[in-house]
Amino acid sequence: MAGAQYAILRFAKYKGPTLSRIEAHNERTKEAYASNPDIDTQRSKLNFHPAKPKGKYRQVSDQIIRESGCRVRKDSVTAVEVLITASPEFFEGKKPREVKEFFDYALEFMKSKQDESTYISAVVHVDEKTPHMHLCFVPLTPDNRLSAKTIIGNKKKLTQWQDEFHAHMVKKYPDFERGESASSTGRVHLPPRQYKAAVQLTAQREALMDKIRSVTVFNMKSLLPEIIADMDKYIRGAEGFKTQLVKVSRKNKDLESEVAALEQQLESETKSILQELQEKQRLLELEEKERKLQNIPQEIIDRYNSSDSNIKKVEDIAYE
Repeated sequence: MAGAQYAILRFAKYKGPTLSRIEAHNERTKEAYASNPDIDTQRSKLNFHPAKPKGKYRQVSDQIIRESGCRVRKDSVTAVEVLITASPEFFEGKKPREVKEFFDYALEFMKSKQDESTYISAVVHVDEKTPHMHLCFVPLTPDNRLSAKTIIGNKKKLTQWQDEFHAHMVKKYPDFERGESASSTGRVHLPPRQYKAAVQLTAQREALMDKIRSVTVFNMKSLLPEIIADMDKYIRGAEGFKTQLVKVSRKNKDLESEVAALEQQLESETKSILQELQEKQRLLELEEKERKLQNIPQEIIDRYNSSDSNIKKVEDIAYE
């Protein structure tokens, strides 16, 4: 049975100097992406723009702000990035046309909330495991103020965003469920890139646990090196993710509690993987010893067990 499916909407705020980095990722201007090995650059040509940028992100942002004539402070947020996607299961078996329909429909919601004239770019990535859209816009309010706080708001306003987004998406995709809101969980959402990294780590962990559970006495020798390699990859990914979280928490104090919770969760999950593997190895060793015992004739077992105590028992031999 397929699990619950969700339409996902996430926000991140950025200031001028960071837009070049955002552009490099969104517009795939680099030849390789060491920080995100899930990007298949051979498929990048299949990415598409529901809203094409009219120039460099920083230049477009500056031009929109300049033409608006709004007041700008040194610490003003000059761009908001929205990550729009859905549960990986939703996209399974979807044709390119159906994927495009999903993002076009999701963009209709954003257009109803934020004027298109403020858009810097909207690009859909299909060159990663789960299709997703990055929409960047200048946070200009209807009364021509530069205020990400007014648009995105506090926890209550974010919950309202999620409620309205779900209400919009479920009209076309009735199987979508409404996830827990930030106000009810007490969690502040991570920026899109950290959220994606968390999703990737979770998928890695689940795949690793499935592989551990599939080990038997007969395939252990062949699977064990593979599992150890996967564990090493997961642990290195978790350490890298924790480094990212530290950087995020330094920039945004509101995320400190979520960062701490995620770090604790990572440590707990890593320990659980190790414990699962150790327990599996122990059980398999017992199975192997039992198998050895079953192959020894009963009369031999009785003979050895009744021998002098200096002679090892059959059980002891089997357990070596």
